[in-house]
Amino acid sequence: MLRLNKPKTATLIFSSGKMVCTGAKSEADVYKAVKSIIKLLRNHGIEIKGEPIVEIQNIVASAKLKVGVDLEKAAYELEGAMYEPEQFPGLIYRMKEPKVVLLIFSSGNIVCTGARKESQVKEAVEKIYKILKEKGVLLE
Repeated sequence: MLRLNKPKTATLIFSSGKMVCTGAKSEADVYKAVKSIIKLLRNHGIEIKGEPIVEIQNIVASAKLKVGVDLEKAAYELEGAMYEPEQFPGLIYRMKEPKVVLLIFSSGNIVCTGARKESQVKEAVEKIYKILKEKGVLLE
């Protein structure tokens, strides 16, 4: 494992040449980290042919709706939502477009996972806010 301080990331490097980079705060930071690691490896005599192919596979982000959410009502109103408060305090909602999973908490906090671009996170949060408002489950 290779840890960088700027941007603050942790990267697993495999003998196959593949790398898994975690902890970046933005898409731009992923590219900066990969560039830094490639430079570091080359400086240590490791031959790297060509430029790396960077593929972002999973962005995990949090958001705040700044209003509470009635999760009982939301679970009833949202098709396919899972809410079992004795198991987990948040409602799990699998959005089809963009294809992400949202964890929605009664405080209005949201965790979005599965996005491949920052724009998908923004789209998902805006979309779920609109849906929750239309369904009348926001506690303003």
